[in-house]
Amino acid sequence: MWKPDRQSKKPLYEQIADHLEQRISYGEFPPGSLLPSERKMAEQLGVNRSTVILAYAELRSIGIIESRTGSGTRVSKSKWGAMPKHTPNWSRYAEGGSFLPNLPFMRKIREALTQHPSLIDFASGELSADLAPIEEITKLMSEHQYTSYLGYDNPQGYIPLRQALVSYLDRYRGIQTTESSILITSGSQQSLYLITQCLLSPGDAVAIEDPSYCYSLPMFQSAGLRLFRLPVDRHGVSPEDIRSLYKKHRIKMVFMNPNYQNPTGSLLGDERRRQLLDLASELGLPIVEDDPFSLTAYEEAPPPPLKSIDSIGSVLYIGSFSKIAASGLRIGWMVAPHTIVERLADARQQMDFGLSVIPQQVAAQFLKSAHFEPHLDRLRMQLQYKRDLLIESLQKELPDLVQFTIPQGGLHLWCKLVPEVHYGKLLEEAIRRGVVFVPGSVYGSDSGFVRFTFARPKAEEIAPGIAKFAEALRALIDERHGPGDTR
Repeated sequence: MWKPDRQSKKPLYEQIADHLEQRISYGEFPPGSLLPSERKMAEQLGVNRSTVILAYAELRSIGIIESRTGSGTRVSKSKWGAMPKHTPNWSRYAEGGSFLPNLPFMRKIREALTQHPSLIDFASGELSADLAPIEEITKLMSEHQYTSYLGYDNPQGYIPLRQALVSYLDRYRGIQTTESSILITSGSQQSLYLITQCLLSPGDAVAIEDPSYCYSLPMFQSAGLRLFRLPVDRHGVSPEDIRSLYKKHRIKMVFMNPNYQNPTGSLLGDERRRQLLDLASELGLPIVEDDPFSLTAYEEAPPPPLKSIDSIGSVLYIGSFSKIAASGLRIGWMVAPHTIVERLADARQQMDFGLSVIPQQVAAQFLKSAHFEPHLDRLRMQLQYKRDLLIESLQKELPDLVQFTIPQGGLHLWCKLVPEVHYGKLLEEAIRRGVVFVPGSVYGSDSGFVRFTFARPKAEEIAPGIAKFAEALRALIDERHGPGDTR
C-alpha cells in the first residue's frame, strides 16, 4: 500500500491529495463514489487525522471531491464538466451479484492484517514460514528442471501428481483409489465451491457442523442453500441429529471435518463413524469429508478417515497441502466417483482452464521425496510446542476467565470466555493493542467463544500476543463492571 514519503520536502497532506487525485483520475474512485472516512484514511496511511483533513480540504477547494453532513466525502460528479455524465453506478454493481462478500468480522480482520503487518496473528489458519518446508522445496526445485510443455494440462490435474496422491492416500490415510477418481484443485475452498455450485441446487438443504469453518464461507448462502446445524460435542456430531434433519428437511448432503475439527479440535468417535456411514447408506446421503489436519496429530495416530472405511462410495473426500506444507502452493484434491470428478473437472475448466502445472510438479516431487516424512515429524513437534506455549500463556494471563479442551492435533484452540463481552469491541481493542483473533460467531457458534490459531504466530510472539489479548479483555470488563470485577 502507498504511504506518504516523510523525507520529502512536500508536506504530507499535499502528497496525500496528489495521490488521491491520481487514483480518481485513473478511475479507481469513479464520480459519486464514497471515499474512506478521515479517520480510516489516517489509519491506512499512518498519519494524523488532521493531515487527512487538510488533504481532503485541498481536493474540495479544486472541486474534485465534495462533502455533505451525514453522507461522507464523495468524488465530485462534475469537475469542470470533465467527468462523464453517465458513469456506471459501480457501488450498486459492487453490492449486487449472487456471490456474497465475506462476513464483516472476516473483512475487518483481513483489513487489519493488511494495514498493520506487525499484528500478532492468531486469526489466519495457515502455517508460519518457519513451519513450511521452504528449504526442502527449494532444493527439489534446484534438482529438477521443470521444462515440460506449459500449455493447458489435463482437466483433472497433472497426472504424475494424481499418481503420487494415490500412493500418499494409501500410505498415510488408508484410502485406496486410482488417479481417475482424483481431481486436483487449488485447495479445499475451491473443492467446496465446485460441490456447492455443481452438485446442489438453490433451495437444497444441507447439514453443517456447528460450529464449523464452513459458516465463515458465504459460498453456501451464495449458492442459495438452506443450512441446518449439527451440534458438535467433544466426540463430534451425533448421527441421530443427521437422521432428524433428514426427516424434517430432506437434507441433500452433509459437510463434515471429523478429525481435529475446525474450530473445536474434536475427533468424531469411532462408534459414531460407523453409525454415520450406516446412516448414509440407509438414506443414500452423500457426505463431504474435509480432512486438512489428520497428519498434524501430535502423539497418537489419527483415526482413519470416513473415506477409508466407506465401502459403497458415500463419501467425497477433500484434502490439501495448505495445513501440512505450504498454502502458497495452492494444491488441493478431491477423491470422488469418476462421474463426479468429470463433472467438476468440466466446471473448473470453464472457470480457469486448469491449474498452473509447475506447482503441481513441485508437489508431486515433494510427496515422493525423502523430505516429506521428516518434514511431517518436525511439523508435528513444532505445532505441539506452539500449542503448549499458547495454553501456558492463557493459564498465566487469564486463569479464571477462559475454558478450553486441549486438542491433540490441528492448528487451533477453541476457547470459551467466562465473562460476557461485546465481541466486536473485543476485536477492536485487541487490534488496537497489536493482536488479532477470530470471534466464535464467525463459525456459527453461540456467543462467548474465540478461536486462536497457534500455527501462524512465531513461537516468541505467542506469550506477548496473549498478554495483549488479556489486556483487551480486561479493559472491556473494567468498562462494563468497574476495575477488578471479573464476573
